[in-house]
Amino acid sequence: MKKVLVINTGGTIAMSMEDASESVKPMDDLAVQKMLPHVNRYAEVTTINYLNLPSPHITPPIMNDLRVLIEDECAKHHYEGVVVTHGTDTLEETAFFLDLTLNLSIPVAVTGAMRSSNELGADGPVNLISAVRTVVEPQSADKGVVVVFNDEIHAARHVTKTHTSNVATFQSPSYGPIGNVSKKEVSYHHYPLDREYYPITHANANVPLIKAVAGMNPEWLAFLLEQPIDGVVIEGFGLGNLPPAILPTLKQLIDKGIPVVMVSRCYNGQVQDVYGYEGGGHMLKQMGIIFSNGLNGQKARLKLMVALQQAGKSSELQQFFNH
Repeated sequence: MKKVLVINTGGTIAMSMEDASESVKPMDDLAVQKMLPHVNRYAEVTTINYLNLPSPHITPPIMNDLRVLIEDECAKHHYEGVVVTHGTDTLEETAFFLDLTLNLSIPVAVTGAMRSSNELGADGPVNLISAVRTVVEPQSADKGVVVVFNDEIHAARHVTKTHTSNVATFQSPSYGPIGNVSKKEVSYHHYPLDREYYPITHANANVPLIKAVAGMNPEWLAFLLEQPIDGVVIEGFGLGNLPPAILPTLKQLIDKGIPVVMVSRCYNGQVQDVYGYEGGGHMLKQMGIIFSNGLNGQKARLKLMVALQQAGKSSELQQFFNH
């Protein structure tokens, strides 16, 4: 049987519902460990209870520590696949960060649960089984980090949480899942053509994420001029357009050498420098704003944090967001 490493970082999959308050919280550090009898028929599993954190507590430095742990453990032992269990709120961010920075050739899957371990219809055990089955499947090689949830396999680059409570919350807008897990097999029908890997030493960059809204007040952004930030990601309208009132502040940030990355607040499509009016994408691109190719805001933020260790100038950063 193939050897698989399962790393628990916490989240709903490792939580239970408290009867008295009916609140869901971490109450059992071995909650994931107790699911192992379900997966032992598919692989020889080693478990590390690394963290037991709700996913809103996860930070980029923690993601980087997780990356280091995975690489160290795989260097010491001959694992043929890795599964990370994680809370769903920030699962897509950790999966994408690992996809960008893990220097591994073996399959890596991230999974979790929408229902706690003692709730009726708990989805944690089946998601864990599906993730283990995915990483031992030979076809899973060279697919990058994937998210396995609700019998679907999603590329980390494209997947996002789309529903607050539904077990089918993880979807890949515009692209769909790259594969499926059925009772008899794990199968793929397409996979990402672009793979990226960037060596990093830390994840400490200070990069805020701003969402554009109608009638946006430039004072909401002005405070950034006095902050020790390393970059900014802004979720613009549609194809990548912004209220004209905030352009002077963005220009000041750019003139200070702070890179500004544009994504769309739409969850389908990608930004393009099409519109030529004041605040339109064409003007913004000429100002020096970096246009990202299809990433959502939270992932563009992580990619900028990674890219800043590869290139120091804003003019060099655009190439990292072209694919």
